[in-house]
Amino acid sequence: MHSNRRKFLQSATMASVALAFDPFCVSATTKETVGIVRKPVVISTWSFGIQANDAAWAILSKDGRALDAVEAGVRVPEADPNERSVGYGGRPDRDGRVTLDACIMDEWSNIGSVACLEYIKHPISVARAVMEKTPHVMLVGDGALQFALSQGFPKENLLVEASEKEWKEWLKTSKYEPVVNIENHDTIGMIALDNQGNLSGACTTSGMAFKMHGRVGDSPIIGAGLYVDNEIGAATATGHGEEVIRIAGCHLVVELMRQGKTPQQACEEAVSRIVKLTKIRGKNLKDIQVGFIALNKQGEHGAYCIQGGFNYALNDATGNKLIDADYFLK
Repeated sequence: MHSNRRKFLQSATMASVALAFDPFCVSATTKETVGIVRKPVVISTWSFGIQANDAAWAILSKDGRALDAVEAGVRVPEADPNERSVGYGGRPDRDGRVTLDACIMDEWSNIGSVACLEYIKHPISVARAVMEKTPHVMLVGDGALQFALSQGFPKENLLVEASEKEWKEWLKTSKYEPVVNIENHDTIGMIALDNQGNLSGACTTSGMAFKMHGRVGDSPIIGAGLYVDNEIGAATATGHGEEVIRIAGCHLVVELMRQGKTPQQACEEAVSRIVKLTKIRGKNLKDIQVGFIALNKQGEHGAYCIQGGFNYALNDATGNKLIDADYFLK
């Protein structure tokens, strides 16, 4: 009896030592993880992320796959004609044509993307079809449209009356001055961690209002507007796409997390890179907005932007809430 008691105490002591050195170590006696991974969790950009998160959470809460969740989530603003920067209802380019960009990435680094796609309400689903049904990772313009039609996506007029009216008003001056935090920066990017511990992400937009026809920003570019590494974490971006592309922004955020930074620290460092390059190039920082959100494998998140006004939606076991991101320009 004394021998059994001694063995139990020795086992408990060894387990305590192990836990002291490894917060994610599982105790042999309790079978409980001390460093609990927060999952599922979904995070998305801007206030319409609340409704998008609801759709994603309906899948995640039933042990669904993160990939299915992020696609379903971003389809919500894509289908809303009142959302003027994503999908149906998005503002047109300077020629009056609504062109859409989107990309998607799963836990195995499968990727799909479309750019400058017209007449298709859900570019994110076309991007997924590119990922799953073609040997390519990106289709653009007419080629993307032809593929979408071949897959049964309906061809629709995406230019709603309100957007057309704004475009015609803009034509009177044809002055291209993107406004920070207004119509030009409402890309929706979404990343999720499911109950299996897998990450996926999606990003979709109609891009800058009244842009040059053919302009493509960061949103459909893997490594710029979205990046997922299932060993480390995921990130997505919003704002001036040219600035995000300049630093391969979301890949940078994930690599910084790989080096040991928290999601918050990684987002802050990526913004700092953009700030530094903007100053080097002699540009006015107040004319630029970029925001990053990030999520790691432990379910920890971070967000940061150049200037105030960027918010994001977070949905986890505590509920779905809108949060104002911290920012560089105080």
